[in-house]
Amino acid sequence: ELPPSEFMQVADSTWLVLSVVSNGRAPSGSQATGVTKIARSVIAPLAEHHVSVLMLSTYQTDFILVRERDLPVVIHTLAGEFDIYKEESGECVPVACDDVSNGFLKPKPAASPTLHPVQSPQTRFCILTVAPDTLPAIATMLIDVLFYSHSPPREAGAGSQDLDSITFFAFSLIEGYISIVMDAETQKRFPSDLLLTSSTGELWRMVRIGGQPLGFDECGIVAQIAEPLAAADISAYYISTFNFDHALVPEEGIAEVIELLQQRQESGR
Repeated sequence: ELPPSEFMQVADSTWLVLSVVSNGRAPSGSQATGVTKIARSVIAPLAEHHVSVLMLSTYQTDFILVRERDLPVVIHTLAGEFDIYKEESGECVPVACDDVSNGFLKPKPAASPTLHPVQSPQTRFCILTVAPDTLPAIATMLIDVLFYSHSPPREAGAGSQDLDSITFFAFSLIEGYISIVMDAETQKRFPSDLLLTSSTGELWRMVRIGGQPLGFDECGIVAQIAEPLAAADISAYYISTFNFDHALVPEEGIAEVIELLQQRQESGR
């Protein structure tokens, strides 16, 4: 519905949303299976079949976006492991998998090296939600942070492995559920009684994947990060954006994460 604009870049493909839940279909607000748990069963098989994905974690659940043209490959790849449903008129309807393989062969599993630079800023992040009825109380602050309180993007050097800090603020509104990622300093600008987080109130650190914008044609980027974290049983909150991929991990585990990913990167050289 947005008018054409010379200031807006639009990816060519149309993307469809996959939501993985533990019982095949679950009501809105159900607990997510999690990026770490689905890394081997969903993300890795799609990467093996050369399916490019966008990953979006929210406070409530996780979503995998795939190109509409890749849907037959996605269904064929995942049907052996999952019951697959599509939504029609608000109802979940089972999707039948074509018995014909259409030439899709399951490749031999192999570890995918981390091919892109991994940068870890010192910024500490919070993952939050807010009740929809309290959103008006912070609307002005949200607008200010989203559109006015940022600095121009700083280009990272080709060989740069570290950033002092990073400007990152993510807001998503999906089926009425709000999810916000912000740095700990920005959180101080909001009323503390309106922002909800986990009972532990843990802080997260980020690894940003890519020294230059990644584009949408390359596959396996999420798998390269999610697989080693899953093997080490490290929780991850993953956000793909138009330019880069970002994984948030618990602050106390950042050193282990960087070591794991650097080892994978070395193995790919």
